[in-house]
Parts: sequence; C-alpha cells; structure tokens
Amino acid sequence: MSLLDIGTLVIVLAVLAVLLKMLQRWIPHHVREAHNDVAGFIFAAVGVIYAVLLAFVVVSVWTNSDTARKTTFQEADAVAGIYWISRELPAPLGPQLEQETLTYARTVMDTEWPLMAQHQSSPQATDLVYQMRDSVFSINPNGPQQQVLYEHAVTHLEDLASQRRARLNEVDDDVPPLLWVALIVGAVLTVGFTFLFGLPNTLAHSLMVLSLAGLVVISLLVIKEMNFPFTGVTAVKPTAFEVFLQRLPPPR
Repeated sequence: MSLLDIGTLVIVLAVLAVLLKMLQRWIPHHVREAHNDVAGFIFAAVGVIYAVLLAFVVVSVWTNSDTARKTTFQEADAVAGIYWISRELPAPLGPQLEQETLTYARTVMDTEWPLMAQHQSSPQATDLVYQMRDSVFSINPNGPQQQVLYEHAVTHLEDLASQRRARLNEVDDDVPPLLWVALIVGAVLTVGFTFLFGLPNTLAHSLMVLSLAGLVVISLLVIKEMNFPFTGVTAVKPTAFEVFLQRLPPPR
C-alpha cells in the first residue's frame, strides 16, 4: 500500500471519528439504543449484500491479474519457440529471424512494459511482429525436416500474435465506473448504519465503527491497486521475457 493510500485511510477514519463524536453528542445513546433491534436487522441485510458485492469485485480483479500473468508467459513461450526454430534454419534467414525474436523480447520488456502502465502499446513491437511474420512466411522448406520446422514456426507465430493481442486487451481491464459507484455507495451505507446503534460505552462504539470502516476502506484500496493488471503494487512484471533472455546460447 502506497503512502497516498495510507493517507487516504487516515483521512477517512479521522473524518468518521469526528462525525461519530458529533453524533454521540447531539443524539444520546439512549435515543439510538431504542432502535437497535430494527437497525441490527437492516444492517445484517445490507452487510451481507455489500460483502457479496465486494467479494465478487475482488475475485474479478484478481482473476484479471492472474490471466494477464499467464498470457505473458504464453507469449514468451511462443517467442522462444520461434527463436529455437530460427537456430535450425540456414543463413541468412535463420540469424535474421533469431535477431528479430531477441529484439522483440527486449522491446516488449524495456519499452512496451512501461507504456502499458499508461494504457499504451509500442508501435515498434508491433512492427517486429510483422517482420517475424514476413521472415517465417519466407521460409522455403527443403525436405521433410524443414517442412516440420516451417509448420511449427507458423504455429508459434500465430500463438505469439494471439497472446500479444490478449495482453494488450488486458491492459485496459478495469472495474467499470458503475461498479465503483455501487462499491462506494455500499461502503457509505454499510458504515453509516453503524452510526445508528446506541451503546452506553462510546469508546467501544467508536472502535467498532472505525474498525469496520478501516476494513472497508482497505478493501477498496486493494481493489484500486489491482484495478489494472499492469499497474499498482500487484502489477504483472515481464518475468517471462526476462527468463527467456537470460537462458540463451551465444548468437550465431
């Protein structure tokens, strides 16, 4: 959690503490205590509904992040497949395709990854996919072995293009604005209902309200951090491409 998130949590709790103090002063606990039974019944229903909504959103953003992570590994596997096939192809096409795969991996890792945090992609990486496609389709198989290599190269190229599109689509995966409105309104209603309870011990009441509010705010901040798969403290890293580039033989 960043310093900004911690500051947000502190401010929200401070504001709630002030509001709760004012409520306890203006509306004595014995006045509110008379309605505890009714307020408790409604609070239970509101709390369950909001908990289900919150759990649904948390699972959704976590699934998006996990899917994005798997996509990057599948894309890196496709690049590695083309690379190892290029090592078996004769010059000049083999070394050329080998260099294109390495350049693509480095471009995605060094150039495109920072751009994805800004919901953008790298035109250079896109051009490299086109170059690899032209190189693969220019293979002229000479014998059964090269025919097999050509077919596998085409398959890996199709996988690469497909996984790249999936990764770029996942850049903008986020919680819709309407759902954010529901989350915030639900948080206000859930925490607000706790103000209606009347307890003789004002300190205990304050601790209960602030504890619930802190839990709700932390949950919302976690959702915000995981809102986009390639940003925040849980951002997907280019680990798959790093592993690929670290385990290569000397270039031809």
